[in-house]
Formats: sequence, structure tokens, C-alpha cells
Amino acid sequence: MLDVMADSDSDILNPDRTDDSLIAGAGRGAGAITSRLRRAIETGVFSDGDQLPPERHLATAFSAARSTIRKALNQLEESGLVVRRVGSGTFVSYAGPLENTSGEITDLISPLQLIEARFSVEPYMTRLAAVHATRRDLESMDSVISRLENCGGDKDLFTRLDEEFHLLLARCSRNPLLVHLYQQINDVRSHAQWGAMKEVILSPEQIDAYNRQHRAIHSALCQRDVNAAVGLINQHLEKARQDLLGVVSE
Repeated sequence: MLDVMADSDSDILNPDRTDDSLIAGAGRGAGAITSRLRRAIETGVFSDGDQLPPERHLATAFSAARSTIRKALNQLEESGLVVRRVGSGTFVSYAGPLENTSGEITDLISPLQLIEARFSVEPYMTRLAAVHATRRDLESMDSVISRLENCGGDKDLFTRLDEEFHLLLARCSRNPLLVHLYQQINDVRSHAQWGAMKEVILSPEQIDAYNRQHRAIHSALCQRDVNAAVGLINQHLEKARQDLLGVVSE
């Protein structure tokens, strides 16, 4: 992979090229290294599924400590651009930017149709998450749930954090296509049709009920209980479907 990179990035990431002219301007801090690697990923130098060079090669190429390289890779992982597998290495998890087509789709999809689509994606996504979620993933999810539990009756804040929770669930699957699909689902969820529905559905009591389900899903993931996690996400989606049906039938 190193030999097919664009000139500037191939120079920086080639461990055989360490002269000062190549390092100058690139930056040796974690932030600068993260930005350089992010650009290499987003421009296709490293494609989805490609393995990044080992830490020791990156440390040599950037003339940085391996602890700095680890920090940069952690930042890329938190952004959802790479997956780090103990004993195997770091792999790109980036399917490319979303095409700007969701605006056309959202005009055609009702909130109930959106729930139907989520039923087709989230149970298996959750099954994978129960297997692949890392400790860092679970800690991030716990943090989001804590913020959800403290959002009070703020419907807009709850909606944003709820979208973040489910996108984290997609990222825990370690499947870039599922992450891509869920980003599109969240785009549809931000449409005005759902905005009108949430004003009716999201009472403080309902928010508390949804958050209890979020917490139970997280607990099942922590225990690696695949069947429980899948059952709970199905219950979560069924509640959302029944809540929508209650509004539509009124």
C-alpha cells in the first residue's frame, strides 16, 4: 500500500525516507499525525479494509514516539475511520463520504417506514456489536446514555443523543457498510416528519422508558449476551413502532 500513495503522503509514511525535508511541515504531534492519516484515508490512499503500516513504521516515518502514534490512531478510531484489532493491527473502516441523496429519500419515507427499515438493520447490527464492541466503545456508549438520562424533557437534545447512541451501536458492529447505512437512517430521522412526531411522543415519561431500554441494551453488550441484546433492541424498536402507531391512529 505504501508504494501507491500520493507523492507527499507516500514520502511521509515510507519508513525508508526519514530525512528532515520530508518531516518538515508535517508535524510530529498526535493532532498533526491524525490529520495527515485522515487525509490519506479520505482521499483513498488507504481504502476501506486496508491495513495501516505498523506503529513502529509510522513512528519512524513521522519521527515521533510510538505513544504519540498510538494517540493518533486512537483519535482515528474514535472518529470511526479505523478499527484496531489486538494482535492483528489497524484497519481502515471508511466507506467514503455519503452521497447527498438523503434529501430526496426523506420526502418519500414515512416515520413508520423508517422504523420498518430499522427493524431490518439494527437487530443484526446489535448482534455484531455484542461480539465486537471494545471497552472504549462501551465506555463511550455509557457516557452517551448518562447524557440521555440527564436530558430532562429536552426533546431535541434527547433526539440528538438517541441518534448518537444508535450510531455508536452501528460502529460497534465493526462493519463499515452498516455504519454507512445507519448514517443515512439518522439523516432520515432528522426530517421534518419525525420532528412533528417527536413533539407528540416524547413526554418525560416516554423519554425515561426509552432510556431504561438504552441502559439494558448497554448492559447486555457489556455481558456479551448476544441473544439478550438482540431481544432488547427488538423490544426497543417495537416500542417506537407502537408509539408511532398510537399517534397516527389519533
